[in-house]
Amino acid sequence: MKNRPAVGSGLPDAPVLIVPGIGNSGPSHWQSLWERSHPAWRRVPQRDWDRPDRDEWVAALETAAAGCPARPLVIAHSMGCLAVAHWGVRTSVPVRAAFLVAVPDPDGPNFPPAARGFRPIPLTRLPFPSLVVASTDDPFGSPAHARRCAAAWGGGFVEIGSVGHINVDSGHGEWPAGRQLLEQWLHDAAPAVRPR
Repeated sequence: MKNRPAVGSGLPDAPVLIVPGIGNSGPSHWQSLWERSHPAWRRVPQRDWDRPDRDEWVAALETAAAGCPARPLVIAHSMGCLAVAHWGVRTSVPVRAAFLVAVPDPDGPNFPPAARGFRPIPLTRLPFPSLVVASTDDPFGSPAHARRCAAAWGGGFVEIGSVGHINVDSGHGEWPAGRQLLEQWLHDAAPAVRPR
C-alpha cells in the first residue's frame, strides 16, 4: 500500500515512527504536536523514558519497525537519534529514511548519566537515507559532533543556527521550519525515499 500525503502537508500519513529522546518528548514538543496532527503516526514505546538503556531502546525500535506494513520514515530527536544509529547498523528491516534532530554527544559534559550503553556511537554507514539537523549552540552536542555523525552515517547535514536543543526549552513548539525542512528533504531525496 502506497503512502498518501496528509492534507495540506508533504509528509506521509504512514508508516512513520516517532522516536523521542529521554523523557519522551512532552505534549508541547514538536514531535508530539506533529504526531497529533498525523493520527496514523506511531511513537516507539519504551519501558523507561528516564533511564535509557540502549539494548531496550533498540529492541523496541526493531519491534515497531518490523510491525510496519511498509518501509517506515523514522523521526528521531536527541537520545532517540542514538537509538536509531545503534539500531540502524544491525537491523534488516527496510527503512525509508531517518530524520535525526539534535544528535547528542555521549562523551559530552551534559550527557545524561542515567543513559546506559550508547557509547561509542556507531560510525558506520546506515543502510537508509538520513538527514542530521543540528544547532550551533546545542548544550548536548556540538555542530562538529553532529557533522561527524552525518558523514559517518552517509547522510545529509543541515545546521539551522543558534536554536538550542531544538526542543520545548529552546522555544520550539510546532517547529514549522522543521516540518518544511523534512518535507523539502523528502522531496529532494526522491526516488531514494519514495514509498514502496
